[in-house]
Amino acid sequence: MNRPSFPYAFLSCFAILASGFLSLGACDVYAASEKKPNILFFFVDDMGWQDTSEPFYTHQTELNRRYHTPNMERLADEGMKFTQAYACALCSPSRISLMTGMNAARHMVTSWTLRKNISPDQKHPQVKAAEWNMNGMSPTPGVEHTVQAITLPMLLKKAGYRTIHCGKAHFGAQDTPGADPLNLGFDINIGGHAAGGPGSYYGKYNFSAAWRNEDRIWDVPGLEQYHGQDIYLNEALTREAIKAVTQAVDDDVPFYLYMAHYAVHAPWEKDDRFYQKYVDAGLQGLPAVYASMIESMDRSLGDLMACLDRLGITDNTVLVFMSDNGPPKQVPRNRPLRGHKLTPYEGGIRVPMIVKWPGVVQPGSLCTDQYVIIEDIFPTFLEIADVTHYEQIGGKIDGISWLPLLRRDSDYPTERPIYWHFPNTYNQTPYSAIRKGDWKLIYHHVTRKLELFNIKEDLSEENDLSDSEQDKAKELARVLGDFLRETKAGMTIDKATNMPVEYPDQIAVRAN
Repeated sequence: MNRPSFPYAFLSCFAILASGFLSLGACDVYAASEKKPNILFFFVDDMGWQDTSEPFYTHQTELNRRYHTPNMERLADEGMKFTQAYACALCSPSRISLMTGMNAARHMVTSWTLRKNISPDQKHPQVKAAEWNMNGMSPTPGVEHTVQAITLPMLLKKAGYRTIHCGKAHFGAQDTPGADPLNLGFDINIGGHAAGGPGSYYGKYNFSAAWRNEDRIWDVPGLEQYHGQDIYLNEALTREAIKAVTQAVDDDVPFYLYMAHYAVHAPWEKDDRFYQKYVDAGLQGLPAVYASMIESMDRSLGDLMACLDRLGITDNTVLVFMSDNGPPKQVPRNRPLRGHKLTPYEGGIRVPMIVKWPGVVQPGSLCTDQYVIIEDIFPTFLEIADVTHYEQIGGKIDGISWLPLLRRDSDYPTERPIYWHFPNTYNQTPYSAIRKGDWKLIYHHVTRKLELFNIKEDLSEENDLSDSEQDKAKELARVLGDFLRETKAGMTIDKATNMPVEYPDQIAVRAN
């Protein structure tokens, strides 16, 4: 549903009043409905496409039957489920993309950040990682190894929103401006800092890694009121988020709540509220722990939905559920998808996504024929907030708004190219990839090998068609190569030549 602009609403109301068909009180109600909608972005860490009881595949899978996420089921019943939503294959790149609207190849925060000027990349016998922005993003110029950018919360704040950060930040390295969400446009920061995981999920251990004699850099800040208590981190964060939302409603200001859970990221620690039911169902060890963490995350979603209902703002709140990448390799595979976190295969990059917007999104609807990607969050949320004039310091905005999909409009590109870029050597060999329509091409930097898959016909990516469909492989390699050149993306360095590896289209031409 397209809402009329303010001038149109005013003139319409005035005309109807003049006609004698509408009282002043009714006009006030109509004007009130034009308030900017609240935005609640529920962002989960490391949750796979199948790590839920709400199916995102064509039918229910083994993992759908294993896990219990009733609030995701309710959200899907009340909103639109996207079965082809994508993120980057790991955390910091996804978070910088949603904050800036830029693809990872452009912002070059291509791996995870933590310590200033220290990369987690490992030595590889044949290649070196590209130069990348290992310190994350920065709101100010002159910070080495960062991308300077205007952020989503900066623009929302300027538009009158109260911007609330809750949970995992992971935007910038320790001792850089980007490590603190308050420097990036958030009015409130609850528990966010440089680290991408918590020291512990347990309040009894002060959410600290000290009890394991590990580095205190992982300790979650700002939750001292829960220290020593028998409370799980997800619940503590949810309580604080509810307080912040309630205050915004009391103050009569629209809010943007970025509810970015640390869950279900390591360290994998059971939530005792849910753990025993999975043991009783026959799970043991990490699978049982992981299942309890997923349900704990889902309880937070339910508590926040109940808060919106209690405050009477559900009808004027857009709620978006999404994950930042696929599940880690230590937990059960998200079959039929191939791969896991860090990899360029669907298991590493395809994520669950649900959108609820009363009055706009048809309850129980599906988006199965179009795909979206993490950098689309930036322009979409700005369009929801009616922010129309903005530019990006750090480069071109790659994301596009998916509001036409919510509204069932036809003006959405059907074969839009989307990209992934990981020129790093952290627990995965480097690659670049593209999807365009039903086709996906992966370029492996070390071997210079191209893989081509038809995702529509081969979701599990079992059949490499790069030999039998050479024209399609060349076409996608050219589009991918052009994008990498246009973004000035850093490329992996070949140790034998000390030069960047070739672009994928150069490999395709040679192979032909």
